[in-house]
Amino acid sequence: MYETDQAIVVRIAVPGIKPEDLDISVMGGTLTIKGETQAPDIKRERYLRREMRYGEFSRSVTLPGSLEPEKAEANFEDGILTLTIPKAEEIRPQIIQVKRV
Repeated sequence: MYETDQAIVVRIAVPGIKPEDLDISVMGGTLTIKGETQAPDIKRERYLRREMRYGEFSRSVTLPGSLEPEKAEANFEDGILTLTIPKAEEIRPQIIQVKRV
């Protein structure tokens, strides 16, 4: 998670998940991302080694105040979810130009 002048951006790796299988919500200043990966249909006794994780997952993070989650955008590309949540207008930096007199 990182901050720009205009928004908070959250990036999370979710390999093996389809975008439609993700559940993203913001409630009370907490962002929650949920999903589930399905194990391939291979009998357990046939594994020689298994390092991939399967099943449900959930991650929650507290967001800084004064965001506009109703205007959030979510993009999914190559197993990376990028969620951009705009800052409220009142907390965005205001640039004041200095004029030469």
